[in-house]
Amino acid sequence: MRLGGRWTADQAPAVEAAAARIAAGGHARLVVDLGGIERLDTLGAWVLERTRAEVEAAGGALGYLGTRPEHRTLLGEVAIRGEAPVPPKPLGFALGLLDGLGRQVASGGRQMVVGTGFLGEVMAACGRVALRPRSFRGTALVNQLQQMALNGAPIIILISFLVGGIIAQQGIFQLQRFGAQTFVVNLIGLLILREMGVLLTAIMVAGRSGSAITAEIGSMRMREEVDALRVMGLDATEILIVPRILALMVSLPMLTLIGDLAALAGGGLTAMVYGGLTLDQFLARLQAAVGVHHVTVGLIKAPFMALTIGLIATIEGFAVEGSAESLGRHVTASVVKSIFMVIVLDGLFAVFFAAIDF
Repeated sequence: MRLGGRWTADQAPAVEAAAARIAAGGHARLVVDLGGIERLDTLGAWVLERTRAEVEAAGGALGYLGTRPEHRTLLGEVAIRGEAPVPPKPLGFALGLLDGLGRQVASGGRQMVVGTGFLGEVMAACGRVALRPRSFRGTALVNQLQQMALNGAPIIILISFLVGGIIAQQGIFQLQRFGAQTFVVNLIGLLILREMGVLLTAIMVAGRSGSAITAEIGSMRMREEVDALRVMGLDATEILIVPRILALMVSLPMLTLIGDLAALAGGGLTAMVYGGLTLDQFLARLQAAVGVHHVTVGLIKAPFMALTIGLIATIEGFAVEGSAESLGRHVTASVVKSIFMVIVLDGLFAVFFAAIDF
């Protein structure tokens, strides 16, 4: 069959009549020549696709001939994809739990692969920046350092001070039963410098800076600013990701050290108030209990935790779609995943340092 004329909305009755004549071919194999059509709009294309679906449902086949590029694009946009798949039958309670667990494990595996690939992209971007130092945006790094380290220091100091005091208070109450309350200094020093200081700081940075990174990049995705950067020929990884991750890796060790000092100050004040220790006794006991390697243990962990937080935050930010609900969901996922991975990393480092007796 050869079609002609205008297949547009203002010719709807004629278009429907012609489509009915085509569908009357039943189960035959039909070839429709579209070369004579003067103009085709969305209505005409949809009628053609609907007719093709009706012919195929009757056991026939319908193909197009002489389609111009603009007609081919329009027909592809309105193509009828077939019936929606039938939803699976609901599983029982036990099978539902197993199914959910399996899906979560599979999703975790896919996310690990994505994270590894993303880490490779970031390392490649850092290599390009190292080879072309002029392309590095130092202003963005300084701005991120101000947001993460300088503006985040007060809350880190306050919370670390309070946590150090709480640990000291509970330790004194328990050790008093054995007349060993002076050993609370050992408890505070080792626990804070090796574990709690870096862990608490990383968790707060994940909740504060990690969520901010996800929200910023997600908002840029929603406003198509990331696509605009790529259209302009700029590398979004170098501009958006590298400065933020480098700032995190520099900020977290500094904040960890500041948090350690604040926690020790809180613990020392509590030990003097509740434990009857003087400042000289506390400092002498602390100097005998801990060494430089205990401080080093916490600082070694910090860059790795910062890298993990930065990768998770940026991955979740780039996964945001065009809705506020998607933004909120990915910001929440960023914080939860970052805190989980920080705790896992801390456990792995604890096992490693125990194995090498450091």
